[in-house]
Amino acid sequence: MEGCCMLCTVLGTILVAFSGILVFASYKLGLLYQFFHKTEPKSPCHGGESVAEVLRAHGVKFIFTLVGGHISPILVASEKLGIRIVDTRHEATAVFAADAVARLSGTVGVAAVTAGPGLTNTVTAIKNAQMAESPILLLGGAAATLLQGRGALQDIDQMSLFKSLCKFCASVRTVREIIPVLRKAIAVAQSGTPGPVFVELPIDTLYPYHLVEKEVAPKTPPKGLIGKVINWYLQNHLSNLFAGAWEPRDISPLPVHIPQATKQQVQECVEIVSRAKKPLILLGSQVTLPPVPADKTREVLETLGIPCFLGGMARGMLGRESPIHIRQNRKEALKEADVVILAGTVCDFRLGYGRVLSRHSKIIAANRDHSQLLKNSDMFWKPCVAVQGDAASFLLQLSEGLKGYRCPLDWPQNLKERDILKEKSNRERAAEKTERHLNPLKVLHLADELIAEDSIIVADGGDFVGSAAYIMKPRGPLRWLDPGAFGTLGVGGGFALGAKLCRPESEVWVIYGDGSLGFSVAEYDTFTRHKTPVISLVGNDACWSQISREQVPLLGSNVACGLAFTDYHIVADGYGGKGYLVSSSEEHKLDEIIKSAQRDNREGRAALINVLIGKSTFREGSISV
Repeated sequence: MEGCCMLCTVLGTILVAFSGILVFASYKLGLLYQFFHKTEPKSPCHGGESVAEVLRAHGVKFIFTLVGGHISPILVASEKLGIRIVDTRHEATAVFAADAVARLSGTVGVAAVTAGPGLTNTVTAIKNAQMAESPILLLGGAAATLLQGRGALQDIDQMSLFKSLCKFCASVRTVREIIPVLRKAIAVAQSGTPGPVFVELPIDTLYPYHLVEKEVAPKTPPKGLIGKVINWYLQNHLSNLFAGAWEPRDISPLPVHIPQATKQQVQECVEIVSRAKKPLILLGSQVTLPPVPADKTREVLETLGIPCFLGGMARGMLGRESPIHIRQNRKEALKEADVVILAGTVCDFRLGYGRVLSRHSKIIAANRDHSQLLKNSDMFWKPCVAVQGDAASFLLQLSEGLKGYRCPLDWPQNLKERDILKEKSNRERAAEKTERHLNPLKVLHLADELIAEDSIIVADGGDFVGSAAYIMKPRGPLRWLDPGAFGTLGVGGGFALGAKLCRPESEVWVIYGDGSLGFSVAEYDTFTRHKTPVISLVGNDACWSQISREQVPLLGSNVACGLAFTDYHIVADGYGGKGYLVSSSEEHKLDEIIKSAQRDNREGRAALINVLIGKSTFREGSISV
């Protein structure tokens, strides 16, 4: 009797285990789902249409791409729905353009690239977007789900590449997953601290059933038991791939979650600022993010009257000339300040890791990202109040709590007087003669005087662009684009392309070093084909001067720093643009040439001004504060 009970127990355990295995296998093979949801073999629909519908529902106007067979259904379907497809000459440019759109539009920027090398070419641009906190959706093609890991064309482990670069990564395994995965990805990209997300779309999830079936179905009828089992597996895989694919689904945007300061934190900060005699605000790129419009943030700052230093995308926030915008002598001002508000500004290398902050100052920090909020606070600085929340929303709440408060006038006036003196000194350096060619400071001052009021300035370079950051003055909010903390070279072509598409009525200027121009000069072909005229001002000193400036005195060699005075203007001509060369003999014509380039721009032609420059004595810090 006891033996029978034991046998029953063993058999019961085996039966339960076997049942579990069957249920798990049914789930993995999609048998249960297929039982309740039908497959429609005769439907002409395809996954690319699902992608396009989600993008349109989320307000996407542009997809930047370099075409490949893996992603063709996405591009064709999106164009049919009115989304503009903009193809570039390099995948990195496609991502940089999507980055610019994200920054200027307040929505997600979208790039779609093909599998394998198409995706690996985007790695630097995606890392730049991660560090610049830009919400980008990267759509990547991939080998068919059945062939992954089996040596298919351009098949690599793409997910591993992007997991450390993106907030969210997903590989779609069936057509029915496309819509929910994309909705989640777009919401994640814009929530919390914005950043890039990656969705892998295998080729068999994008093409229609009848085309995928041709690739999956065996060419000849299978023979033998193993052949029939394999054939059943393939047919089941195909059915599961398309099961429930065309059932109605919600494609509307999911809620975006943005962290906010608590009432207690705001009140604590109100009390600190209300007693301040010499407060300062340092604004970083985060203050330009939704939900607070940039113009509203500007209004708040002007109401408070607290002197501000602007960095990154915040440049231009207060317009060209503002009594509270201080551009020079930041280190000295920070030593004197009794309260410093870091609004989206990070204590990394751009602030000397926090060492430039005075230990006598009360520091208020607001940042969406906890790690950025407290970076290096264990070493060189300590916040009185650390707010993990949206920086612009925090400033708005602070202003509401400080109604009736106005910063003591003598403090910003004193800083502004020093600012004017420093800028006067810089202008005097612009008048100096260089050993040969044009003084770059003079070139930049003239360009700043002549650019249109609605201009967007794109910064792509080292030495020449570092000077431009202190000379050229964006005319308003969201009119300055630089790579951000990663300091990436090569953003110029993509940023300019995205900016011109977002603001077609604006002049878009790219300030290039001759080294950085080499990364994206081929995009003059893109500017011509897509009728997106921009103007490039190239400071050509035939050198990687930012490196040479330190390498030569420290190590006594200029190895690998030298370039040539290349005819970049002819390259622009070859791609359908209009090129201008400015050497010493044409220096007196520089203003006339800039105006000619502006006329070209209005007539729909991209222009490039290749200015041969000498070495200046002007040097300041990083541009990406």
